[in-house]
Amino acid sequence: MTAPETPGLKELLARARAPSEEIAAALDEDQEPETEEPLGWQPIWKRPRTPKSKADRKKELRDQRERLQDAGKRRLAASQSRRPRSPQSRIGNAAARRDARALSRVRHSNAWLW
Repeated sequence: MTAPETPGLKELLARARAPSEEIAAALDEDQEPETEEPLGWQPIWKRPRTPKSKADRKKELRDQRERLQDAGKRRLAASQSRRPRSPQSRIGNAAARRDARALSRVRHSNAWLW
């Protein structure tokens, strides 16, 4: 049994370089489109920027301000509607309060991670 013939070095190089020209042509073709061609769909980061008019910008800011003000009103209404705490809840065993405070400090720290 004989070994299959191995192609020469020059043949291998030629075979390897052949697709690279096609790839280069395809890449060049995809770069900047000509101005006469219709653009079609493009991702947003490749689209040319269209400057907004001053009126559009002001309208956008007005809408944003309105949204933020509405959110603030909702937040305020939500905080005020909470059930008021009785003053009795603040009067209690001082030692128990100290323990609870220490426990909450430990719970809110990352002490157990060391």
